Amino acid sequence: MKFSRVIFIFLVMFLFNGCTYLHKARNFDTMEMENLNLKNVMEQLQKDKLAEIQRINAEKDQEVLDLKNRIYQLEKEKENELLRVSVEKDRELSALEQAKIELEESLKKEISEYKAKLQMTERGLVITFLSEVFFDSGKDIIKEEGQDSLRSVALVLNKNVLTSQVAIEGHTDNDPIKYSGWKSNWELSSGRALAVLHYIVDECKVDPKRLSANGYGEYHQVAFNDIPKNKQKNRRVEIVILPSKLSKVKVQQ
Repeated sequence: MKFSRVIFIFLVMFLFNGCTYLHKARNFDTMEMENLNLKNVMEQLQKDKLAEIQRINAEKDQEVLDLKNRIYQLEKEKENELLRVSVEKDRELSALEQAKIELEESLKKEISEYKAKLQMTERGLVITFLSEVFFDSGKDIIKEEGQDSLRSVALVLNKNVLTSQVAIEGHTDNDPIKYSGWKSNWELSSGRALAVLHYIVDECKVDPKRLSANGYGEYHQVAFNDIPKNKQKNRRVEIVILPSKLSKVKVQQ
């Protein structure tokens, strides 16, 4: 009887230990499965991370490529624009040079008498007339002999430089107004510039949209107002033919 009890206890312990072992084995298998799943998840995350890095790098590479292509396109556009401007500038300079040649011929008398001169400047072609060519002292009515000079200028404006803007500028010496009725040299110089403008518009059919008129009084002198000869140089009308479309050069204020 005693022996049977021992056997029973042994069987109970064996069964208990076996259950414990089985339980541990199951737990071990579960942990192994969880580790395996976790490893798979980590590997997938690593693959996803690598794929995302590759995608981002590919996008950056494409953005860099697109930027390089855009820069190249802008550089080509700039080169083409510079070439176009250069060609047009050469064409316009040729037109102004031709205008200068024709004006030198048609204004030969005034130039030879030092009553007019032509200059190619940064602003364009500047035609300078002494005021006495067009006006009597203190007046803004164009004299008949001056009308011929203006018709010569207008002919070139309507023939050689049709797209050029034209600025007409009146200038005086520094002698104050005494007898002519003008308020100051500002009004006199402005009146003379406008008289020239109206003549070449009304009588010579120059497009008024191309023209502007300014009076500068005594303040843009080209010589000292110390002797009569220098004062005569300062009393002048300048007609400035500006390059068209290319330069935004404006008449100096």
